Parts: sequence; C-alpha cells; structure tokens
Amino acid sequence: MSVKQISVFLENKPGQLNKMTKVLADKGINMRAISLAETKDFGIVRMITDNLIEATTVLKEADFIASLTPVLVYRVPDEPGGLNRLLQAFSDAEVNLEYMYAAPEYMVFRVANTEKSEAAVASRGFRSLSQEELSEE
Repeated sequence: MSVKQISVFLENKPGQLNKMTKVLADKGINMRAISLAETKDFGIVRMITDNLIEATTVLKEADFIASLTPVLVYRVPDEPGGLNRLLQAFSDAEVNLEYMYAAPEYMVFRVANTEKSEAAVASRGFRSLSQEELSEE
C-alpha cells in the first residue's frame, strides 16, 4: 500500500526550512521522515508525517506550496545486507527507483508505478507500510 509523501517548495534563503517546521511543530505534527534537495533558487522538502491531512492543511494555510505524491515505505532490517536485499527485490522486478531517502527504521522509495512495484517487491518477501501504520508509531 502506498503512502502519501508531502512535497513542499521553499525559497532557498535562510530561515525558510525553520519556518516550515515551526508550522508543523506548533500543531503537534511529527515528521516521520524528511529529505531536502536544493537548487540555487529553491528547495524541495519531501516528508512523511504522522498526520497527513492536518500537515497539508496547516502548510497551505501558512502559504506554503505543498503537493502529495504516492511513495512506498519499507522497514529495513538493521543488519548487514538488509538494504541490499530490499534493493535486490526492486532490481529483480526491474523497478527504476526515482529517488529514496531514509528515516529511522524506514526507507522511502519513489517509483513510477507504486501498485505494480509494491506487488513485485511483495512477491520477494517485503511488505510496505500503510499510512495508518506510520501514524500509529
């Protein structure tokens, strides 16, 4: 089951990331995973939160440009080769990874077709996490 990732576009200037995280913190929203990619003029924050609807609402109310993207989230065994076995499952299924980022105990993957990719990786013994599971932890 795919999870919705929030992508937020930020001007690349001091204090913008802090402003965005403050909006979430003030509403008691916990970020489960976060990634920041930047260019000269802007940055893209990608994150998974414990409350998707509330996070998206408060960001838009604070005039942040936010969009939702389906991604796959997997627990990765904390042992040598844990990530490699998961990546091998994607590779065996010929799934192209557009990007990935980590959070404690999780890996988040953006792929072109989440349903097909999830089924292919599931057939190799990996189960993706649901939005509800991430909200409960």
